[in-house]
Amino acid sequence: MYNNVNFLSIARRFYSGHVGKTEARKYVLTKHFQGEPKKSDFEIVQEELPELKDGEILTEAEYLSVDPYMRAYMIGYKLPTVMIGGQVAKITASRNDKYPVGGYVAGYFGWRTHTICNPNIPAKGALVPMYLLPDISPYPVSLALGVLGMPGNTAYFGLQEICKPKAGETIAITGAAGAVGSHVGQIGKILGCRVIGFAGSDAKCEYLEKELGFDRAFNYKTVNIQKALREGAPDRIDCYFDNVGGEISSAIMNYMNKNGRVAVCGSVSSYNDSALPKVTIVQPSIVFKELKVEGFLVNRWIDRWNDGINANLAWLREGKLKYEEKVYHGFDNMVEALVGMLRGENLGKAVVKVK
Repeated sequence: MYNNVNFLSIARRFYSGHVGKTEARKYVLTKHFQGEPKKSDFEIVQEELPELKDGEILTEAEYLSVDPYMRAYMIGYKLPTVMIGGQVAKITASRNDKYPVGGYVAGYFGWRTHTICNPNIPAKGALVPMYLLPDISPYPVSLALGVLGMPGNTAYFGLQEICKPKAGETIAITGAAGAVGSHVGQIGKILGCRVIGFAGSDAKCEYLEKELGFDRAFNYKTVNIQKALREGAPDRIDCYFDNVGGEISSAIMNYMNKNGRVAVCGSVSSYNDSALPKVTIVQPSIVFKELKVEGFLVNRWIDRWNDGINANLAWLREGKLKYEEKVYHGFDNMVEALVGMLRGENLGKAVVKVK
C-alpha cells in the first residue's frame, strides 16, 4: 500500500504530464549570414532535456515565427548560438500550477522543438516575455505570432504612439502587405485616416485595396514612386510607417507635410545586401518640414503588452480587422520559410507549422 507522501508524489507526476526525458531539436547558427540565409549557415542539433524542476514547464512547439528582424539581429550574436525567434507551444508537462498541461504559451524560445522554462524567471535576451495564451477562439493559436502577438503590437503601438495620426490625415506604409504593414493600414482606417500602401506585386496591391480597405496601393516594382505619391496622396503625407528603408523611404519623406511624423520600424530592403545602398538624402526634408523621425522596438511597451493584444482581439471580433497567414510546413523547412519571407512571398504573417 502507498503511504500518503508516495501517493501524492505519483499523482502529481501523472497530472503534470510527466513522460521522462525528452529529445529536442534546435537550429544552431554556425556562420553569420552573407546575402540570403542558407541551410549551410545552420546545424540542426539534438539535445536531451533534463527532468523538470519545481516551477518549470515543458513545451512542444506547434508554430514558429519567421520575421524580418531575424536577418538583421543575428550579426550581433556570438556564434554558435540557437537561432532566435518566437513560437506558440503547447504545455506537455508542468510543475507549475499556473501553467497547466494542455495550455498554450507564446514564448521567445528560438528555433527549437521542445523547451523547458520557468515562467517565473524572465528569459535572458528575450525580446518579449513568455505568457499563457488567453482564449482567442474561434481563431487559431498561430495568431499569437501575428495580429495577436509581436507584429500586431508593433503596428498598434508604433502607429499610435509615434505617428499619432489624426482623423483625416494621410498615412503611407511601405511593406504594406506584410504582417505589420497590413495591420498598420487597417488601424489607420479604423482611426479615420486616408491610407496608401506600397507592396511588391499587383496581387498584393489588389488585396490591400479590395480586402483591407486601403485607399490606394501601388506596386513599387513597376510604378514611378513620385507619380504614385501624387496620385495616391494629393494632400501629401502626414504619417509614414517605414518598414523597408531605401530610396522609396527618401521619396516619401520628401513628399511629407510640415510637422509630419515617421515611425521607423525596419529596413528590410537592405537586410540581404552585402553593401549599404546609396539613397537620396532626407536631412533637408527633416529640417525644413520639421519632421519627427523616430525608430522603435516594440518591447518599449512591455508594460502595456496585453493592452495591444486585447485591443486587436476586440477589433478582430468586431470585424474591423482582417488577417492573412502564409503557412510553411515542417521544422526542417525553417530556412526556406525565412528566405521566402525576406523575398516577400508572404501575404500577412509568415509562420511555420512544425508538424
